[in-house]
Amino acid sequence: MHNPARILIVDDNETNRDILMARLGPHGYDLKQAADGEEALAAAKEHLPDLILLDIMMPKIDGIEVCKRLKTDTTMPFTPIIMCTAKADSKDVVAGLEAGADEYLTKPIDQTALLARVKSVLRLKQLHDQIAEINKSLEQRVADQLGEIERMSGLKRFLSPQIAELVLSSGGEKLLDSHRRDVTIVFCDLRGFTAFAETAEPEEVMAVLREYHGSLAGLINSFEGTLERFAGDGLMILFNDPIPCPDPCERAVKMAVEMRNRVMDLATKWRKHGHDLGFGMGIAHGYATLGRISSEGRFDYTAIGRVVNLAARLCGEAKSGQILVDGKVHTAVETLTEFEAIGELELKGFHRPIAAFDIRSLRG
Repeated sequence: MHNPARILIVDDNETNRDILMARLGPHGYDLKQAADGEEALAAAKEHLPDLILLDIMMPKIDGIEVCKRLKTDTTMPFTPIIMCTAKADSKDVVAGLEAGADEYLTKPIDQTALLARVKSVLRLKQLHDQIAEINKSLEQRVADQLGEIERMSGLKRFLSPQIAELVLSSGGEKLLDSHRRDVTIVFCDLRGFTAFAETAEPEEVMAVLREYHGSLAGLINSFEGTLERFAGDGLMILFNDPIPCPDPCERAVKMAVEMRNRVMDLATKWRKHGHDLGFGMGIAHGYATLGRISSEGRFDYTAIGRVVNLAARLCGEAKSGQILVDGKVHTAVETLTEFEAIGELELKGFHRPIAAFDIRSLRG
């Protein structure tokens, strides 16, 4: 609402307009005029008045039609209208109110009634504008909260909940921009899953995957690993990114041992139902390029580099129950684990043999 309130006076009779101008002018209102219905529509769009005093009987377009057009124009803000008519006929008053008018006055217009109606309707305008502003603020808050929920949901797809909340609460989404860092990569999958999926009923496959994912998800979160991806039975988890940690190899190996224990327990149960499934893992440490990639409103967080390929190849070589690690991981956890040197493996995509170690258990 304007300050002072802006009032548009519409009447084809200049004397009537002058009278209204004289009566309202001393009260400090910003007054505009229009001489007919066409001028009224143009002036309303130009000046966006807070109130319109609108005569009914006018040439070209009468007041009833002007009122209808203004009230149905979605580009116009809420604009209260007081209809002014020389007719005392109740049908004329009803027609004006049905057209959307908020009040009416009959001519000759009493000054006291005029000022009272104007003040009353301007209070209605002010209240409406305040409510509109509150609604706008609420809509923005809801939109912001929905955006936050969407961002959190997106982050929680690949970050543990506590890390996702830390990234969002600290405004640290820049942590997800492309960068280089030394990370520990864990790959794991089920042995014999492809054959199982080809022969088992779809309901059985889904039941196994639900148990498998449900069993491992909590462990990944508890060790604050970042779930980079899962596809069917295959999972990739990374440590030391996007939030750095001082002991990524140790965390990865401890998590892997617990994951193996849980899945091997599940495998025992699955065998009772005729499903022969095993579990293998590969872990490597080294530098990778990490960051968020997005398309069509979705985004994922990924790691690219030799260390990723190495962890995947070690996982592929692992027999059921094995956790194969490279030399860097082995050096970091040597004093904490019972292990067996597997020797040097010829891995696809690597020109030189890779020394690998099987983590049997944690010491103590």
